[in-house]
Amino acid sequence: MDVESYLKDKSEKVTKCIDGYFSRPDAHVPEILREAMKYSLLAGGKRLRPTLCIAAHVACGGIEDDIMLCASALEVIHTYSLIHDDLPAMDNDDLRRGIPTNHKVYGEAVAILAGDGLLSEAFLMMLETPGNIPVKNILAALKDVARAAGPAGMVGGQVQDILSEDKEPDRETLKYIHRHKTGALLASSVRIGGILAGADDKTLAALTSYGDGLGLAFQIVDDILDVRGDEQLLGKPVGSDQEKHKMTYPALYGLDASMRKAEDLMADSLKALAPMEQAGLDTSVLKGIAEYILRRTH
Repeated sequence: MDVESYLKDKSEKVTKCIDGYFSRPDAHVPEILREAMKYSLLAGGKRLRPTLCIAAHVACGGIEDDIMLCASALEVIHTYSLIHDDLPAMDNDDLRRGIPTNHKVYGEAVAILAGDGLLSEAFLMMLETPGNIPVKNILAALKDVARAAGPAGMVGGQVQDILSEDKEPDRETLKYIHRHKTGALLASSVRIGGILAGADDKTLAALTSYGDGLGLAFQIVDDILDVRGDEQLLGKPVGSDQEKHKMTYPALYGLDASMRKAEDLMADSLKALAPMEQAGLDTSVLKGIAEYILRRTH
């Protein structure tokens, strides 16, 4: 499978879905707020979370078009987190994906509110999932994503990340930050693909294990790229983690050992898919995405 072509195709479809949704007229939404939300939503990106959701859904026998809106909502949640992450009170970044960050264009107040608006709108998007997906599956997916994005997931990881700046790295804190700040939403993206398809418990357990390992490996690779990545490809300066005294895998283990950890995690993720394969499900796309994440350059 040509995973890069697959990712490109899904990215374009998700972008089209998001653009259409946020271009719908609504007299109650101030124009500057709409502009600010769309500015970050349409600024590029791999659309990895919705793509993982779609891949898992199709692997479990679902139809891609049925969940396009729901999958796209994951990108909306991710984008809200990036807008807030870039704020002066958090990472204080000037560039995101090669263009000025949201608060640099619209000001801090509007950027904060744009992020708030995106988070709320994402759940409305999920609720607009077409009627051929059972309501019970949509509600289960909503619960899963809300937990992954909230204080027990991404937000909790972000708080611990801030509290850990300028402190000596330790293994358990570092693992907590990465599993929650980044890993939680990535793992949920995989899991809800199966939930929306009505997957059985054994399949959901396999998807969960795959997503957990993949999510942590993704952030380890991200840490590595912040040290030795290409600024032009990344669309942001490298070395910012060290400059801000962030707790990262390279800071604790070094670059080579960090890469070995990412490789081991990804190997475990691929093994976790075995029950799905034994049940006759095609996991080739999920495997291809995992291998792409491990070898990515941006």
